[in-house]
Amino acid sequence: MSEFSFTALPPLSLYVHIPWCVRKCPYCDFNSHAVRDELPVDAYVDALLRDLELELPRVWGRTVESVFIGGGTPSLFPPDAIDRLLAGIRSRVALKPGAEITLEANPGTVEQARFEGYRAAGVNRLSLGIQSLDDRRLAALGRIHSAAEARAAVRAARGAGFDNLNLDLMFGLPEQTLAGALDDLGKALELAPDHLSWYQLTLEPNTLFHHAPPPLPDDELRWEMQARGQALLEASGYTQYEVSAWAKPGRRCHHNLNYWRFGDYLGIGAGAHGKISTAAGTPVRRSRRRHPRDYLAVAGTAAALDAERRLREEDAVFEFALNRLRLREAFTAADFCAATGLPAARLEAGVERSVREGLLQWRDGRILHTERGWRYLDDLVARFLPEDTHA
Repeated sequence: MSEFSFTALPPLSLYVHIPWCVRKCPYCDFNSHAVRDELPVDAYVDALLRDLELELPRVWGRTVESVFIGGGTPSLFPPDAIDRLLAGIRSRVALKPGAEITLEANPGTVEQARFEGYRAAGVNRLSLGIQSLDDRRLAALGRIHSAAEARAAVRAARGAGFDNLNLDLMFGLPEQTLAGALDDLGKALELAPDHLSWYQLTLEPNTLFHHAPPPLPDDELRWEMQARGQALLEASGYTQYEVSAWAKPGRRCHHNLNYWRFGDYLGIGAGAHGKISTAAGTPVRRSRRRHPRDYLAVAGTAAALDAERRLREEDAVFEFALNRLRLREAFTAADFCAATGLPAARLEAGVERSVREGLLQWRDGRILHTERGWRYLDDLVARFLPEDTHA
């Protein structure tokens, strides 16, 4: 008999995927497709709203606490399309008053008037994928914008009234030196973002970089980049609250926090993923058809679903650890029970083993990484794999 039982369902978010971009970057493993013809903007917004309607019976009576429009490059869609999308979302689900609504944008596809239109549509958080402020590194990454255009996009966003701005920035780039990585980070900090997603370039399967790897800094140099960069971020008033996320006070990303705390989320759009819990059932993960053409043809019907998976209890334990341990904040057994619907005993074996090995500390009911556990996070998470916790 299943042990899943929720006294109150986890918080609910909505992810919207817009899969097109101007050009596919060689490091990108997201479901994104280079624009080859005119974008089917109106048809895709219609498809998204049909898709959302398909999901409504699974979330009746629940409030959506955040919306994230990601891609691809959502800023390829004009403000009136984003306005119609958000209006359609509001008419179909209960959206929390003042909910965080994020839109991802590429610095090469925007100007101030466009940002003003997004702001008027209800977008209140902007995420700019600048990746670097070194033109040579941008060229190596296949980006379509320059460092000057990235700076101009930040100015335009501020001019349009965005006071909650994230910048995506990478380190460990092809042929990047320690001085170059720190200079890049310093230039990004000069732009005074409210939030910074600062992460290491990795070579993901099914990408051009994976098949033809560029010359990257070695592990020791990347570790020094990370350590020196973290010190610079802390000195600049940013607090690390997740592996690759740094924020000014009050500017943590609520949407991503819900993921990392193992909350629920609807996912609509080509290739989108979601996880929904029910009061008397197993949490279920769903994904959509990946190719925009296939998705457009069947959006709003069961045929749009690419896969559906009911979580086993051991899956939920591992996935909770995989997500929650990315956060620097402590958690309790009660947090685990609320997020998974499982009894605290299901978590204890992994925690106790991790404490014995010096990866976690468990004090006054609060569970938190040790410094060793934070540095060797992959090893820590592995302690919660089913074969480890049930050994």
